[in-house]
Amino acid sequence: MINEVRNIFEAEANAVLNIPVSDNFSKACDLIYEAVHVNKGKVVASGMGKAGQIALNIATTFSATGTPAVFLHPSDAQHGDLGVIQQNDILLLVSNSGKTLEIIELCDLTKNLGYNLKIIVITGNPDSDLGNLADITISTGHPQEVCPLGLTPTTSTTVMTVIGDALVVILMKRIGFTAAQYAKRHHGGYLGVKSRHAAQNNNL
Repeated sequence: MINEVRNIFEAEANAVLNIPVSDNFSKACDLIYEAVHVNKGKVVASGMGKAGQIALNIATTFSATGTPAVFLHPSDAQHGDLGVIQQNDILLLVSNSGKTLEIIELCDLTKNLGYNLKIIVITGNPDSDLGNLADITISTGHPQEVCPLGLTPTTSTTVMTVIGDALVVILMKRIGFTAAQYAKRHHGGYLGVKSRHAAQNNNL
């Protein structure tokens, strides 16, 4: 059992280390910066199933670190929640297959609003239908799932999370996000206390 656990950790660690790194990361951050910090829009993140949970995590982490973002469930978007999208927003879409019908439909619905929003896609299949709709595609490297069936999103969701972390951290550095700013957005809990102490110690 111990060896099996180590093998799983090693497989997921290797998948992270083999995420293709290209200038698409900097291009994606440029688009997000322009949409949010120049044009005063927001990141609208979306995905279905496990990919949707990753999109939600990315959105909340962006918001906590100075880049306003929301999660839009693609099914709810078809029942009125599409109205959260505004002219200067940017779409950040997560789909391992790049074929998720609800996400493709979300792109069409957004265009029906009369908005020509930029689209960033995180996917294991850059040549997919969704990848072809994107302005910027960030590839996960399409790692093999550690699930013994090769079906359950496991390794794929790990690399998606890491890619989201990379985008968040790059944006934090670009906007010069401080502990004092973090504390204003995260008042409660251990992190709230820690960020306030950090801000006081650094006189930020």
